Amino acid sequence: MTTRLEGLVAHGRREERVDESVAPVASRATSPWLGAVRDRVDAELASFFETKRELTRRVGGEGTVLVDAIAELTMRGGKRLRPAVLFAAYRATHADLEDEPAALVRLGCALELLQSYLLIHDDWMDADDERRGGPSVHAALRARTGNAHLGDALAILAGDLCSAYAWEQMIAAAEGLACAPALASAFVRMHQEVVLGQELDLVATRDVSRMQKLKTGSYTIEGPLRLGAILGGADASQLAALEAFGAPLGEAFQVRDDLLGAFGDPQKTGKPRGNDLRAGKRTVLVLECERASRPEERALLSSVLGKLDATDHEVHAVLAMFERTGVRARAEDRLRGLLEQARVALSPAVLTSRGAEQLQSLLVALATY
Repeated sequence: MTTRLEGLVAHGRREERVDESVAPVASRATSPWLGAVRDRVDAELASFFETKRELTRRVGGEGTVLVDAIAELTMRGGKRLRPAVLFAAYRATHADLEDEPAALVRLGCALELLQSYLLIHDDWMDADDERRGGPSVHAALRARTGNAHLGDALAILAGDLCSAYAWEQMIAAAEGLACAPALASAFVRMHQEVVLGQELDLVATRDVSRMQKLKTGSYTIEGPLRLGAILGGADASQLAALEAFGAPLGEAFQVRDDLLGAFGDPQKTGKPRGNDLRAGKRTVLVLECERASRPEERALLSSVLGKLDATDHEVHAVLAMFERTGVRARAEDRLRGLLEQARVALSPAVLTSRGAEQLQSLLVALATY
């Protein structure tokens, strides 16, 4: 697929183009530091899951089905964007290049485990049977048990257990640090906001911007920025700069996710195109269609939105309508505007040069889908 968002982030007058043959956020070639963060977090997660398997065998006595399900999803191709944001924020507020605490990696793991817990529950709520190119956890457990209800119940337990794992890692990361209360408060806030955002998504709120900020921006961008800044000992001006940067970037991530869900390559996204339509999600594309399209186009959308058994032909007809009527183009314009807001808000004057450069590289990564 040829991206329509190449060069959305400009450095002065020079356009930056991203090679979309490489997964944008995980690319070692374009941003080696992203690959280094991913390697460190993956190694810690692998060790963590092995420890949990051993503990579960001793305590549970019935095997490690839940742990294995969590580990399989978590280690299956995640981009580790949230740890990358965390590391970049720490480096943007802490000048000592030789002093990166072990807490950074553990906090990165906590963020990944929090995401896995949310994905497990979210996929079940949305009846999504695919995630990251493989079966979602409830689908895998249904197949394993041969019982849909039991598989779903085990998936809910897996999500609950994964949430506990996230908190375990967060507490371990903060242990002994003077900023431990602030870290815990930030993690609590992030967790609560994303759950409230999911509620808004499920009830199909018309306030899509608020839903996106809470459901995705809170734990993808703004929360990790806040955690990294706290750990880095950020002052008031640095916190303000990161908040101004994170708010539009968090919304941009969700807009990009909406576009990926509709038009992304399933081989890269790990999910079929158009599943958000079947789930009835009020994405930026749906909102734009309802706002500015003709009655017959809105009627076509309404005939498919929230129809779990919609055929591929019906879904593709709506996606083609989004293309034909400019809905997709206007969503991409919205993404471009949000990324530009974040770029302008990024203030190298109060942040370290290394951290500012890494935050800028995240902008470039998000400009490609």
